[in-house]
Amino acid sequence: MYKRPHFTETDSEKVFEFMQQNPFAIITCVNGDFPVATHIPLEIRMIENKIILTGHIMNETDHYKAFVKNENVLVIFNGPHCYVSASWYVKKNIASTWNYMTVHTKGKLKLTDNNETKKIIESITNQYEGNNSEASFNKMPHDYIESMSKAIVGFHIEIESIENVFKLSQNRDELTRKQIIENLENSNDYNAGQIAEEMKIRL
Repeated sequence: MYKRPHFTETDSEKVFEFMQQNPFAIITCVNGDFPVATHIPLEIRMIENKIILTGHIMNETDHYKAFVKNENVLVIFNGPHCYVSASWYVKKNIASTWNYMTVHTKGKLKLTDNNETKKIIESITNQYEGNNSEASFNKMPHDYIESMSKAIVGFHIEIESIENVFKLSQNRDELTRKQIIENLENSNDYNAGQIAEEMKIRL
């Protein structure tokens, strides 16, 4: 991780909020000679001052087998990112760059039994569907839930460490940052617009 003091968000509440806003995370661990990774929507909660990540994965996949052997995982939360041209700088004879926001968390993954797995499915489903949706957990057939829950396994991750990079041109002078924002706002790229909004907050 590219760690520099001016690119580090020191407000832990903002970091936690960023994770909740970007719950489709990448979970990685090492299994033998090569790392494995999987992309999973997570439920992110603060419980007794500890951040707990909850989700589920398919049985008998490469990442499931890796997690059985190695409980130590890295979870990556990615946010907006975009190219920043040095032509937008006040001082132009330097390299262009890339602005981005990301959080890396490390912890231990614990697999759950079938009953707890069903609770995890219910919680994540209702988080996005609500209780009144036709696709809510309580509207699914019992046989379907039983069949589905046997094909997957739930997990909890208790976060042990968090690092972040909110690289938003904080190392540039105010005029340069304003010119970067203006150019990003004139772009049709969604990520560029999001980065511009984050930069404006920090002016």
